[in-house]
Amino acid sequence: MKFWLLDKKLEECFGRTPGNIIATRPLREGVISDYTVTEKMLKYFINKVCGKFIFSPRIMICIPSQVTEVEKKAVIDAASQAGARKVYLIEEPIAAAIGAGIDISKPCGNMVVDIGGGTTDIAVISLGGSVVSTSLKIAGDKFDEYIVKYIKKKHNVMIGERTAEDLKVNIGCVFPKIQDTEMDVRGRDLVTGLPKTLTIHSSEMLEALIEPAMMIVDSVHSVLERTPPELAADISDKGIYMTGGGCLLDGLDKLLQEKTGINVMIAQDTVSCVALGTGKALDNLDALEGKARR
Repeated sequence: MKFWLLDKKLEECFGRTPGNIIATRPLREGVISDYTVTEKMLKYFINKVCGKFIFSPRIMICIPSQVTEVEKKAVIDAASQAGARKVYLIEEPIAAAIGAGIDISKPCGNMVVDIGGGTTDIAVISLGGSVVSTSLKIAGDKFDEYIVKYIKKKHNVMIGERTAEDLKVNIGCVFPKIQDTEMDVRGRDLVTGLPKTLTIHSSEMLEALIEPAMMIVDSVHSVLERTPPELAADISDKGIYMTGGGCLLDGLDKLLQEKTGINVMIAQDTVSCVALGTGKALDNLDALEGKARR
C-alpha cells in the first residue's frame, strides 16, 4: 500500500523515502498535477483551519495569470470536492500587489514580478485589474533543475533537488559578487558510482543560473513593450515591485534593474505576499461581490 506525504514540513523527505512511501508534489508549475492528492490536501487544510464546521467555507485560491479554462475548472472542482461552499479565484500578481501594500484601485500603473516555486508571473496592474500580464514556468524549481544539470555536466556528479536548493539559497547568485563564496556538497560520482564531496563556488552558480534569470528579465522587457505609454511612465517613476521567494536569489534585483534601467524594489515579507494579499481580498469579498453586482 502506498502513502502520500502532504505536509510541507516533510519536504526534506524528497529523495529519501522507502518503497512503501511516495513523497509527491500535487501542484507543479502553478497548476494541479495530481487531482486526487490535491483534493485530499485541500480537505486536510480545510479541516485543520475550520475544524468541525457546520457550514461549508468560502475559499479563495491564487492561480497564475495565464492558466487555461480547463486548469481553472480543475482548481474549482478540487476545492469544491474538498468541502468549499464557493470558490473564488484571484491572479497571483494581483494578490502579491495587495500583500505588498500597493493600492491597486487607483488609475496608475504598478508592475509586479512574482517569482514563486513553479511560475513567474509578471503583470502591470491598474484600477484593480491586470492590463498586461504574462506567466512563464521559470521559477524556483527550475533554478534547482539548472543547478543539478550544471553540476552533472561540469563535475560529472549527480546531486539531489534538496542539495541544489541549499546551493541556491546559500551561494546562488545571478550578478557578480564582490567576494567569491564557496560551499561543500555531496553527491554521487557518475563514473565510479561512489559518494563524492565537491567544493562549489558562487561564480559557478552564476554560470548555472544566469540563463533562467535572463529568461525572466526578457519576459519583463516583453511586458514593458506591450504596456500603454501612460502606464509605462508610472512604472518608470514608481519602479518595479518584486515578490515571492524566488526574488530573494542574490543579485536578481540588481540584474533586472541593470537591464531595464528602472528602479527595482523587493517587497517586505516577500515570501508571504501572495498569501497575505489573498487573505485581504477574502476579507473584502462582500464589498467586491456588491461592486460586481452593481
